[in-house]
Amino acid sequence: MTMDHLTHDRPSRRIRHAASKVPEVTVYFWIIKVLTTGMGETASDFLAHAFGPIPAVGLGGVALVAALAVQFAVRRYVAWVYWTAIVMVSVFGTMAADVLHVGLGVPYALSTPFFMAVLAAVFVLWYRSEGTLSIHSIHTRRREVFYWATVLATFALGTACGDLTATIGLGYLGSAFLYGAAIAVPYLAHRWGGLNAVAAFWAAYVLTRPLGASVADWMAVGHQRGGLDWGLGPVTLAWTVAILGFVGYLAVSRKDVRRDAPA
Repeated sequence: MTMDHLTHDRPSRRIRHAASKVPEVTVYFWIIKVLTTGMGETASDFLAHAFGPIPAVGLGGVALVAALAVQFAVRRYVAWVYWTAIVMVSVFGTMAADVLHVGLGVPYALSTPFFMAVLAAVFVLWYRSEGTLSIHSIHTRRREVFYWATVLATFALGTACGDLTATIGLGYLGSAFLYGAAIAVPYLAHRWGGLNAVAAFWAAYVLTRPLGASVADWMAVGHQRGGLDWGLGPVTLAWTVAILGFVGYLAVSRKDVRRDAPA
């Protein structure tokens, strides 16, 4: 599924793309996005088991701040920089959802609507401030801040939502099928149902998180939990290698950069 035609602002499109700090939305974007969600899920759990929850959260927070600092420092979209930031948001977003559930005892049935409310609040503030939620309007620092706040909220929401469905009877594989089907709905609703292009993009973006996380968890967890029992470490490593392969390809080919954008 590609939605590269869904997220363009028509006014001054060439200028906006030239200054954009985010990639073009192509099939590669969706593949890497799903991979980062799965890798972030298992990496977060792996770090928590290896170092303990508190050191893992601290390490994840430091790495997230460092990755975002580099992303904000660059003046244009750079594949390695952008996707490193996304990976760290994925890892830390998972930790944020897990801290509420494991550390504070908040059930997923409550954390899911909580993160949904947080995401809605970010969207409202962003739209009231800028008049658009299009990712191809990210050409000012303030819009970039709103964009990354939105991304972080979507990862936390997706983590809680995926764990909720997995623990109420669907399991990880069942959840993967559920979200795999659900992610097609925004595209179909836009194509034939009149759903706003930007709304369709963000709906699909949110759903990639529980989809990727459910698949990765299914691969990693033990047979008694309905998984393949491949382990957190091996699954994290495998998905990381896949991410590196796709991002490396995009960094060389620049297929996620508009041809009228500066090199």
